[in-house]
Amino acid sequence: MEFTEYVAARRAALVRSAVLLGCPQPDAEDIVQSTLTKAYRSWRRVQRADQPDAYVYRILVNTLRDARARKWRREVPTHDLPELAEPDRDLAAGLAVRHALAALRPDHREVLVLRFFADLSEQQTADTLKIPAGTVKSRTARALATLSEQADIAALTTERGR
Repeated sequence: MEFTEYVAARRAALVRSAVLLGCPQPDAEDIVQSTLTKAYRSWRRVQRADQPDAYVYRILVNTLRDARARKWRREVPTHDLPELAEPDRDLAAGLAVRHALAALRPDHREVLVLRFFADLSEQQTADTLKIPAGTVKSRTARALATLSEQADIAALTTERGR
C-alpha cells in the first residue's frame, strides 16, 4: 500500500484514537500529523513491518507521550463562554466514554484504545507498547474493572439496554 492510500484509509481512525487517548480534537490532529510525518520518513520500514498498523500506532503513542512531556498545554482563558447547544444522545455517550477513559491511568487507557478502538490483537498491542502480552491482558482486565465501577459508564450501559 502506498503512503497516500494508507493516510486516506487510516487517518480518521488515528485521530479518533488520539482523542480517545486523551487529546483534545485540535491537538489530536497535530499529533496525527506528526505521526504521519514520522511514518512517511520511514515508510519503507513501515511497509516491511509484520503489522504496519501496529508500527504506526507505536509512533502515535510515542509522539503523544513526547507531546505530553512538554509543559505548555495551549490553554487560553477567555471571559466569553460559548452558548450551550441542545444535548445530543450520541454526543453525550461520546463524552461519557471520553470522561471515563480520562479517569483511567494512561497505561490502562492506552491498552483499551489500542485493543478495542484500533482493534489491535493482544500481541500487536504488546508489541506497540513494548510490554509483554500478559501485561496487556492484566491491564485490560483492570481497566475494564475500573470502567465498570464508573457511574458515567453504568448510566450509559443502562440507557443503551432499554
